[in-house]
Amino acid sequence: MSERLRIAQVAPLAGPVAPETGSSIEQIVWLLTEELVRRGHEVTLFATGDSQTSARLHADYPHSYKKDWRMWDTWQYHELVHLGAAFERAGEFDVIHSHVYHFAPPFARLVETPAVHTDHVPTGGDVRECYARYPGTRFVALSRYHRSKFEGLKNIPVIYNGVDVESFPFNPEAGDYLVFLGHMIERKGPVEAIRAARKVGMPLVLAGPRPDEAYFEAEVAPFVDGRIVEYIGPVSAAERNELLSGAGALLFTSLFSEPFGLVMVEAMACGTPVAALERCAVPEIVDRDATGFYARDADALAAIIPRTVALDRHRVRRQAARRFDYRRMAAEYEALYRRMAGRSAGGEALWVS
Repeated sequence: MSERLRIAQVAPLAGPVAPETGSSIEQIVWLLTEELVRRGHEVTLFATGDSQTSARLHADYPHSYKKDWRMWDTWQYHELVHLGAAFERAGEFDVIHSHVYHFAPPFARLVETPAVHTDHVPTGGDVRECYARYPGTRFVALSRYHRSKFEGLKNIPVIYNGVDVESFPFNPEAGDYLVFLGHMIERKGPVEAIRAARKVGMPLVLAGPRPDEAYFEAEVAPFVDGRIVEYIGPVSAAERNELLSGAGALLFTSLFSEPFGLVMVEAMACGTPVAALERCAVPEIVDRDATGFYARDADALAAIIPRTVALDRHRVRRQAARRFDYRRMAAEYEALYRRMAGRSAGGEALWVS
């Protein structure tokens, strides 16, 4: 067995780290942590007290600020206190890996333990400028598109997110409806999904919370008729899986700078192909003619939906397993940790160039 590493994994406080969480960041951290433990490493997970883990759990907060309205106004302060706890114990670790939004780099300068920071959210210009002040932090991008946003920074590896493909239900038959899964906000593009579905004449199921009630009522609700367009609200992880596996295709119509887009991989894991707008990391994730298609706008998207639905769902799932299995993600992070800790495991991370 390769030499054991002492690794700190730091998750956000937005939700528990657990296998059935609906939050993509916490889901990624859970899979990564469990696989690192399975590989024999000594892992300490900094997360909420209601998290589920095989690692050692450090929890200064019993639950997320989403369960305590008193914490909402100062949620960023609580994230900093939580992250600070990991760096206070820096001497106990060979590497600290933070997934806490943009908050880790200033802490990294204060300790000798190498720090990895994975940016899971879009990176604004002011944050990118601040990153340049902390060259000692190893930043990780989630896609080549995402890496292109790190202006002025060099040697940033790309490590794609992974999922447990085997945990998703496979459906070899294409369903008779389309699905849109995401927040009902303008930048996620629910109206573009509706437009494409109506144009092609296939029923569309919308699933996800509606944090902007004014936008939903003005722009989305007028199209919800229960026949062509149905809105079912937020869904659990189990409901999400059932919805994705039963669909003919996932419509991914995000209009903002998504660094990855995990829902596309979740759909593929079910064997469900993806019809997407050609933006951001979509061309890196969707393999044309294999796992889906992408188009420049909603009208062009409608035209590719029949071809998308007709794709071989067995092949879609195989591609998801080959490219986005969580064990591949963990192996690449493990190689990065060893490189930073000055250890050798006989190989390098399979970084995307």
